[in-house]
Amino acid sequence: MRIATTVFLTDRTVSPVRLARSLEERGFAGLYLPEHTHIPVARETAAPMGGELPEMYGRTLDPFVALAQAAAVTGRLHLGTGITLVAQHDPIGLAKQVATLDHLSGGRFTLGIGYGWNVEEAADHGVEWRTRRELVRDRMALMRALWAPEPVAYVGEFSCVQASSAHPKPVQAPRELAPGVPLHGPRTLIGGAAGPKLFTAIADHADGWLPIGGGGLTESLPVLRRLWETAGRDPKALQVVPYAVQPTPGKMSHYADLGIEEVVLQLPSAPEAEILRALDVYAQYL
Repeated sequence: MRIATTVFLTDRTVSPVRLARSLEERGFAGLYLPEHTHIPVARETAAPMGGELPEMYGRTLDPFVALAQAAAVTGRLHLGTGITLVAQHDPIGLAKQVATLDHLSGGRFTLGIGYGWNVEEAADHGVEWRTRRELVRDRMALMRALWAPEPVAYVGEFSCVQASSAHPKPVQAPRELAPGVPLHGPRTLIGGAAGPKLFTAIADHADGWLPIGGGGLTESLPVLRRLWETAGRDPKALQVVPYAVQPTPGKMSHYADLGIEEVVLQLPSAPEAEILRALDVYAQYL
């Protein structure tokens, strides 16, 4: 298995440059970074892990800027978002950011996307919570129109773009959504908890799933695979990448038995010395 990592990089942690170099030197496969633009203080939405929301959520670095630094000082390390809050972005600008990062990194970028959990954060971006899933699908379709090799227009429920010259293009080759139907752009994985809505979206317009925490895969993977194949997708093309995992030897062995090819381990949001100690512990899984 390829062993990647994720971490909440902030203005108080190790720098993206130092972390990226340390990961590549040790042989780790990748670095994924989360996204929060801001955390409203007057927040009614419960923290996803329960209890008080850790300070790191409100101090998170912009993932695209941080990953660009990481790309500039590495040659093999794969880079990804875990996850990009697509509904909170202008899709034309986001398409440019994604394509630029994939281009500059030589095709090393994975676009992890999701729907978010913080209602107040999304509201400040003008997002209507009940239609956020539909909005994300619409914006992904617009972005893929801009990533297509030839100019093509897109008119959707929430957004539209004229047939346009839009470069650079993502480096990664298109895959097939269905025979003869290309899927343009970098590898795209959708994060979230198992369920019919999420699995339908994955089969509809993504390359696979980022199951947060990596639990319950024995039960959920067969369900996703059935839905994927029913949608006409190639069974061999589905990618499932357990994300933000706290590893144990038994857990990693279980993933291997399930046919998992990549796992993303959770690093502490911490200064350099603590991060390097965690990498030394995780090196046993390489």
